[in-house]
Amino acid sequence: MNYNLPSHFSHLPVYQKAIDIIVLSRSISTYLNQDLSYLNADGSEDEHIYFSGDIVQQSTNLAPQIISAEQERCSHKKSKHLESLDRLTTRLYSNCKRLEKSNSNGRDYLPILRGELRKFRKLQRTWMLTL
Repeated sequence: MNYNLPSHFSHLPVYQKAIDIIVLSRSISTYLNQDLSYLNADGSEDEHIYFSGDIVQQSTNLAPQIISAEQERCSHKKSKHLESLDRLTTRLYSNCKRLEKSNSNGRDYLPILRGELRKFRKLQRTWMLTL
């Protein structure tokens, strides 16, 4: 993931954790999609397949929000980026919980992602105090 950043962004622990979450969510989603892409006996698709795409989309938006908040000078706009980051993290966590109810072997990896999200939240709180 290269966003053409100044070098100090790549050293931020919260940014590094966001990159870890992106990689992990993509891997889990790929694994889940293999199990959830089949149609049910009645011809309907598994409702959980959309949540697997959501975790990738939401995790991919974490790093750009961190960069935007770091680069923003106006405190009002900075707080908007921080609020957006908090909403993304909350949705990502709840989608992980929903996916744990799916009928896939990949759901066993979702507690790992939720654990990484908890670590990310701790780093996020600390990082927010430094802005």
